[in-house]
Amino acid sequence: MLIGQLADAAELAAQTIRFYEREGLLPVPARGANGYRHYGDAALNRLTFIRAAQAAGLTLGEIRSIVELREEGDVPCTHVTSLLSAKLADVRVRRRELDTLASELERLLNRSTRLNPGDCSDSDVCHILTGH
Repeated sequence: MLIGQLADAAELAAQTIRFYEREGLLPVPARGANGYRHYGDAALNRLTFIRAAQAAGLTLGEIRSIVELREEGDVPCTHVTSLLSAKLADVRVRRRELDTLASELERLLNRSTRLNPGDCSDSDVCHILTGH
C-alpha cells in the first residue's frame, strides 16, 4: 500500500509516518520505480503497536528501545513490563502531588471567600495567596 493508504488505515497523517521512519520506529519501506513508498501489513501492525504504546504513556525513546529488542530477535516482554511498572509508579507519585495541589487550591479558594478585597494592600499584591 502507498503512504496515503497506510495513513488512512492507521488513522495517522502521512508526515507522522515519515517522522516515525526518520526516528527508526518504522522500517524504511521499499520504493517502487516511481519513487513511491510501498508498505505491507507489517507497517500497519507496527503503527498500531506505536499508538498502543503511546496510549500507555511510553515515550518514543522507550518505544524505540522495545522495537530495537524485537528487531534484534529478543522478546521484549520483560523490558515492557519494567517500563510499564516505572510508568505506573510515576503516575502514582504524580497523583499524590496533584491531590496535594488540589487540597491547597481548595484551602485558598475557601480563604478567598472569607477575605475582603478592600483589605488587600498594594504591598500584598494579593492577600489570598500571601495570607497577610
